[in-house]
Amino acid sequence: MPVPFQGGCRCGAVRYEVTAEPIAVVDCHCRDCQYSSGTGFATIVLVPRPAFRQLSGTTQGHTVTADSGNKVTRHFCPTCGTPLFGENETKPGVLAIKAASLDDPSALKVMAAIFTKSAQPWSHLDPALPAFVGMPPAPPPKG
Repeated sequence: MPVPFQGGCRCGAVRYEVTAEPIAVVDCHCRDCQYSSGTGFATIVLVPRPAFRQLSGTTQGHTVTADSGNKVTRHFCPTCGTPLFGENETKPGVLAIKAASLDDPSALKVMAAIFTKSAQPWSHLDPALPAFVGMPPAPPPKG
């Protein structure tokens, strides 16, 4: 993924920039990602928190308790509702950006499927990807 890369919401009120390569890109099938994406999974781009800079707008956050017991806050545009990024209380140095909010998500390469125990039977799991029933013990290797 070429850096820096940018993204934002559908209405343009919120814009951000990331100045580092992704740590990992995963398809997350947990129920929370299903709710926040409105479909069977969310493609998540994990980036170092210090490399993220919000350029404009403000977001609204909604905090939930994940299956792990950790608090996760998902941020979205309060005007158009576009899901943008999330934060996990146990990983303060990492931000989870929703891939669809990138200006050009076509360069992403998904590295793994996670929380497949919650995958819907109608949701496609790419057999070429490593799959984890929950959170992997460490981020999948870059590839």
